[in-house]
Amino acid sequence: MTYPTSCTAFAGAQRIAGGPPADVAAALRRHLDWYPGAAVLVFDDATAQPVEFDLRGTAEEVAARLAAPPRGRGRPRLGVQAREVTLLPRHWDWLAAQPGGASVALRKLVDAARASSITRDRIREAQVAAHRFMTAMAGNAPGYEEALRALYAGDRGKFDRMTAAWPKDVRAFAMALAKDAFG
Repeated sequence: MTYPTSCTAFAGAQRIAGGPPADVAAALRRHLDWYPGAAVLVFDDATAQPVEFDLRGTAEEVAARLAAPPRGRGRPRLGVQAREVTLLPRHWDWLAAQPGGASVALRKLVDAARASSITRDRIREAQVAAHRFMTAMAGNAPGYEEALRALYAGDRGKFDRMTAAWPKDVRAFAMALAKDAFG
């Protein structure tokens, strides 16, 4: 399993740890040792996707399992991953005729597309991440729906007002996720 570079753990509405997965998992294990029935959630700091850890054993054992991620195929130092792409024969013919071959041409095309829509993509990604987190942690909070509307409208002032009554840790994380949605 792959883990994000940074994540944040919550017990109820309280932030209990944040940082590299091994550190967060160890802190989570210690928290659960002190509060065995605690309801905890962990979120990827970039996407707010839920993160799950194997919390069996001691905090040190939990952290040790996460310390050395497994190596995958490809060129790991560059982050290269082999995946399948399905194209029509005319596309393969064009790619094969490009200087450097298909891989170089595809990387150039992807980089050009990313560069042309980077601001729009950054805003959309921030909206999606904040929405995901807000739904999980503040879906029943006062002002939730209006805060979502403000998020998608790019209205920072209204977002701040609608989240003002939320628990401070939940509000702070939602605001951090939403930061790029407001330009």
